Amino acid sequence: MNVKQAEFVMSNSDPAKCPKPDRPEYAFIGRSNVGKSSLINMLTNRHHLAKTSQTPGKTQLINHFLINGEWYLVDLPGYGFAKAPQREREKWERMIDGYLSGRQNLVCTFVLVDSRIEPQRIDLEFMERMGERGMPFVIVFTKSEKIGVNAIQQTVKRYRSVLLKTWAEVPPMFITSAVSNRGKEEILNYIDELNREFSAEIAGKR
Repeated sequence: MNVKQAEFVMSNSDPAKCPKPDRPEYAFIGRSNVGKSSLINMLTNRHHLAKTSQTPGKTQLINHFLINGEWYLVDLPGYGFAKAPQREREKWERMIDGYLSGRQNLVCTFVLVDSRIEPQRIDLEFMERMGERGMPFVIVFTKSEKIGVNAIQQTVKRYRSVLLKTWAEVPPMFITSAVSNRGKEEILNYIDELNREFSAEIAGKR
C-alpha cells in the first residue's frame, strides 16, 4: 500500500463524537515517549502529521486521520507516565477504554513498545486486557535503529516467552524504525490486507 493522502479529521475527548464508523479504523497506542508520533509520521509520509514531543503525555485526545480517503488512523493518548494530575490520567484512561471497547469499526490496535526495554508490566497488562476482551491487536517494536540485530531478536524472544505463559499464541509482531523506515511496508501491507477483509465482510452483509 502507498499512502498518497493523509489528512487530519478531528480531535476529541468523547468516543461518541468520533467520525461516522463507515471505514476501517486502526488505533496506535503505547507508553508515553515510545515513539508513536514519529512512527505515524513515518507510515504516512508526513513529517508533522502527528505532533512529536520530548515531553511524555503530549497526546491527550483521540486524534483521527483519514488515509487515502479509505481508512482511519487513530492516534490515542499514551498510557503510563505523564506529568499530569491523577484525575487527568484517570480521565484519559476512561476515554481510551471507552474508545477501544465501543468503536465498532476498529479493526486492529497497534500496541507500541520500546525495543530497547525489557517487557514492562504496564504493557503486558494492557495486552492482557485486550486479549481478555477479544480485541485484535499487534505488537510494534519501535526505535530498532538504537540497538543491534541480536538485541532486537532477544527482545522479541522475551516477549514471546512471557506471552506464551498465558496465551495459546502470540499476536503478530512488527519491528520498526522511524529513522530508517524499517517495518513501514510490512505494517501498511498488513493494514491493506485487513482493509480488504473489512470490505468483503461489509459486502457480505448487504
